[in-house]
Amino acid sequence: MSSPTSVLLAGGGSAGHVSPLLALADALRRRHPRIQVTGLGTQSGLEARLVPARGFELRFVPKVPLPRRPSPDLLRLPLRLRDAVTAAGRAIDETGAEVVVGFGGYVSTPAYLAARRRRVPIVIHEQNARPGLANRLGARWTPYVATTFAATALPHATRVGMPLRREIATLDRAALRAEALEHFGLESQWPTILVTGGSLGAQRLNDAFRARASTLSQSGIQVLHITGAGKEFEPDVPMVGAPYVTVPYADRMELAYSAADLVVARSGANTVAELTTVGLPAVYVPLPIGNGEQRLNAAEVVAAGGGLLVRDADFTAEWIEGQLVPLATDGDRVARMARVAAALGEPAADERLADLVDRASGSRP
Repeated sequence: MSSPTSVLLAGGGSAGHVSPLLALADALRRRHPRIQVTGLGTQSGLEARLVPARGFELRFVPKVPLPRRPSPDLLRLPLRLRDAVTAAGRAIDETGAEVVVGFGGYVSTPAYLAARRRRVPIVIHEQNARPGLANRLGARWTPYVATTFAATALPHATRVGMPLRREIATLDRAALRAEALEHFGLESQWPTILVTGGSLGAQRLNDAFRARASTLSQSGIQVLHITGAGKEFEPDVPMVGAPYVTVPYADRMELAYSAADLVVARSGANTVAELTTVGLPAVYVPLPIGNGEQRLNAAEVVAAGGGLLVRDADFTAEWIEGQLVPLATDGDRVARMARVAAALGEPAADERLADLVDRASGSRP
């Protein structure tokens, strides 16, 4: 394998693209201290703030959404795409990029096109079980295709897992548990459910748990509920019982995971990857929008027995009382699910993707 001196990482818009990009950037910098890692994104995406904050240069391309149905935007697409490809090509030329890595989304399509024209090797990472349009296109032009899930249908695909930040990938939950419980005001004698709908929260989860906060507390189950900013509520729980703690967000998810025995969450690719990597069983409630990718993201771990899948419409206060309470209080079952989940985790995904970058670098003509 070769050691690249300059790599361009294309991805942005959402945390789902930016998080693995940053994890790979960190892995490449650890492996090759003198490497130049440059991000490629849009000015309106999360990457505009997060990539420079991590100490990496960021270049910009115009945002070019690909219309999925006939519209005026479809007529403007060729000109917009041409401008974006020109900007991506300029970034490749000016940084001397020897490999272009794409994570899907608006930014990756022009990056793949510009790299192909210059015969610069392309590496692709697909986060979701169902691949997006940009990566389906790019995978036609490279043998270096990495996926998070084994079932992802892309040519030349190799499962590497989801690159995660080191605080999660190397997390020792048992070692941090006492600190985590104290941090959130929880107690060691109760099983703990972590509820999280991501940074924006999930109203379906919030409403159902709020309606059964007292039931959970009286059943001897403590809850750490990340509601989302602006969605906090005061749980109606008895004075005597297990704690029910609500927070708008958690700056240190490693502590939230360390406090938990069981998780209730959406099934975004990053969430599924983090929970399996840290060995936490979960009740996954897929977001009922898009093309069904969240359901597919959780399919493998659910089929193996490391989680449960509940339709959004079925996740109700009654489901919590009738199904979740018996599960959370069955320590043996939760422990079995945890072992299965952990067996599917890929804590070294960042290094495995970095291996692929090195291989691609060695293939340069």
